[in-house]
Amino acid sequence: MKLIAHRGNITGPNPLKENSLDYIDAAINLGYDVEIDIRYFEEEKKFYLGHDEGQYEVHSLWLVRRKDELWIHCKNLSSLKFFSDSPVDFNYFWHQTDYFTLTSKEYIWTYPGKPHTSKSVIVMPECSVDMSVVKEMGGYDCYGICSDYVGEIN
Repeated sequence: MKLIAHRGNITGPNPLKENSLDYIDAAINLGYDVEIDIRYFEEEKKFYLGHDEGQYEVHSLWLVRRKDELWIHCKNLSSLKFFSDSPVDFNYFWHQTDYFTLTSKEYIWTYPGKPHTSKSVIVMPECSVDMSVVKEMGGYDCYGICSDYVGEIN
């Protein structure tokens, strides 16, 4: 099962470090994939990581080098267009409050507490079930789990 560190978090939310380059790299170095929040600004031709706003500038080469470990949550239309036009095989998606979203690699990004399949990534299960249940989710029939607590999942 694929374990995906939500914004780089492994042992719980850390708003001061989430989506920062070093934090993401630390999670990847521990063997996790990472969901990142990205914005692309066409006028500037620059990418920024950050959930509510662009906080950390990131170069496209950094993204390319980590493309196999990144789940790219496009936060604006320009970023969605950029990745859909890219010849690089990135794994990207856009969603707001949709129950299900299909990623570019055809995984089902599944809203907390909604039904799932073997092609689903269960997102933030800690939002809908007790953490003791999340810790035992290693046996769930799904492709992966995206959580702030992936380091605690068996």
